[in-house]
Amino acid sequence: MTSISTAPAAAPVEELAAGYPSPLKEFWQGFSHNKGAVAGLVFMSIVAFCALFAPWIAPYDPIEQFRDYFLTPPAWAVGGSSQFLLGTDELGRDILSRLIYGARLSLLIGLVSVVMALIPGVVMGLLAAFFPKALGTLIMRLMDVMMALPSLLLAVAIMAILGPGLVNAMIAIAVVSLPAYVRLTRASAMTELNRDYVTASRVAGAGLFRLMFVTVLPNCMAPLIVHATMSFSSAILEIAALGFLGLGVQPPTPEWGTMLASARDYMDSAWWVVTLPGLTILVSVLSINLMGDGLRDALDPKMKRAA
Repeated sequence: MTSISTAPAAAPVEELAAGYPSPLKEFWQGFSHNKGAVAGLVFMSIVAFCALFAPWIAPYDPIEQFRDYFLTPPAWAVGGSSQFLLGTDELGRDILSRLIYGARLSLLIGLVSVVMALIPGVVMGLLAAFFPKALGTLIMRLMDVMMALPSLLLAVAIMAILGPGLVNAMIAIAVVSLPAYVRLTRASAMTELNRDYVTASRVAGAGLFRLMFVTVLPNCMAPLIVHATMSFSSAILEIAALGFLGLGVQPPTPEWGTMLASARDYMDSAWWVVTLPGLTILVSVLSINLMGDGLRDALDPKMKRAA
């Protein structure tokens, strides 16, 4: 009498599971397909490294003046000095050191303003989605009024009320960025409210707080992360614009927009004083936007590319 041996079924299951990449690996595969996003990540990693370790990387103190080297050209230009690789400004301060220290403020302001806009924007967007009649109309009409004003004009008006300064600049940029977060959160949440898993959570007795922040919000995070990355670059531009108008970070504190403002009288005689801070802002904003495109490719299922 022959016996029938059964092979264990665990092996094919394990082999099938091994064929699926981990979430982190899948994210990196989607992100790395965008070469521009990878280049932007590399550049911003260098900027962030310089900002974190500015006291050890910068060759000089950013407010130290070298009175024998007013408006010295970069080291590769005629009349330049190897002592100052990117030259000096109108007060004899090393531009490279000021750019490195300025990265600390620009990145800090961008990060803080994004967080200050993201948290209340998400809360207000969820409230507008869960209570469309009671709170939704009021919140969205207020956001429409704010979006009807140009962002820079609204930021200048807020700064005129609060006064110039670092903290007030972050508040102004956060207020300007708020409507986009509210509208995006509301749209994403209203889409998720029609899903079966939300209905199942309601039937299971989930409370309002759990429905909002545990059930619905995690499924709305992908577009919010992409938008937060994009608004980070907008925050850098807006703080530079406020600094250029004299409403942001006040001299002699190094900040990219303030450096542009103090150098606008020397555009004809000393091109490097204006060009280098402007180029730094340009490349940084471009890099962050490219990173945002890469995040969209990696997080949005509709935008994911086949490996």
